[in-house]
Amino acid sequence: FQIWRLITNFLFFGPLGFSFFFNMIFLYRYCRMLEEGSFRGRTADFVFMFLFGGFLMTLFGLFASLFFLGQAFTIMLVYVWSRRNPYIRMNFFGLLNFQAPFLPWVLMGFSLLLGNSIIIDLLGIAVGHIYYFLEDVFPNQPGGKKLLLTPGFLKMVFDTPEEDPNYNPLPEDRPENQPRDQDQNQRQHPQ
Repeated sequence: FQIWRLITNFLFFGPLGFSFFFNMIFLYRYCRMLEEGSFRGRTADFVFMFLFGGFLMTLFGLFASLFFLGQAFTIMLVYVWSRRNPYIRMNFFGLLNFQAPFLPWVLMGFSLLLGNSIIIDLLGIAVGHIYYFLEDVFPNQPGGKKLLLTPGFLKMVFDTPEEDPNYNPLPEDRPENQPRDQDQNQRQHPQ
């Protein structure tokens, strides 16, 4: 009944070292770019992507006996960002120039050079692709429809409610009835 492990397995990136800091930088950078880019103003959809990806990674991780999924989560975020920004030119340590959709594969190759298992990276790429396909590709196909619908309770918690165009504020709440600052009033009408 150690249910906190369903969340904490995404928070472990291995011992302190180059790989750990590399994952932290990529997690921060691409999570931020997704939030400020394609998820701007859609916080509930952003959280739902985390939950959907986390659920799939946990499910697939059980079959592959993977218990620490922090790196896979980072690669998933990188994959979704790279597919939504296909024309951005990337440079990897000044050695490789490539388009953004190749970034997850370059990171997987770099992970292989560091001696890490690429199974974790492949899991992140697979889950990122499933999310990208269901969210961005399939709904735009003939006969396709949006299959990933953000639950209403997430929208209620995270998204700001739209303003009602028929809302009529009380007279005391209307801007024309707000008391003015006395100093401002004196500056406008000197005696």
